[in-house]
Amino acid sequence: MTWNDRFLDLFDRCVKRYESGDKDFTGYYSAADSALLAEIGYKPREFFDFVEDYCEEGQPSISTALLVAAVRRDYFQVVMQGKPGEKELTRDDIPTFGDELDGIAYLPRILAKARAKLRGELDPDLMYGCGGDRAFLARNGDLHPADFLRRVWAAEDDDSKVLAWIKGQ
Repeated sequence: MTWNDRFLDLFDRCVKRYESGDKDFTGYYSAADSALLAEIGYKPREFFDFVEDYCEEGQPSISTALLVAAVRRDYFQVVMQGKPGEKELTRDDIPTFGDELDGIAYLPRILAKARAKLRGELDPDLMYGCGGDRAFLARNGDLHPADFLRRVWAAEDDDSKVLAWIKGQ
């Protein structure tokens, strides 16, 4: 019942370590930290990406990182029954920045990344919630990354449901 507090504690410790100049996340996690990440369906680099962006750009906020993690954790436990994803989505597997869906550039890309985020199948070089994702969400109704993830989850593989939601903003 305290995974969120442990998440926030780990986030704070990682921020301090990053700000002290240690940017090699491979030494950040204790056995207990690694167990927490596994429990919520997170990879070490996936967690670090939020820490790094927070330290370098001031966003996403710590609360946003927690809310995104909560969606991933719920999906991991409910849909995936605690079993890790079986594949990894790489840069070569996702739509480009300019690809469009019904005239909305970047939407195919963020949809692919969101689905892979839910399944824990993003390549370590990809991040859901990166600057490009945040810019897309801001210009399409000031959407929260966790809300977008939940909508993608609810829509399953039906892009038209997400499209209708975005157009209704």
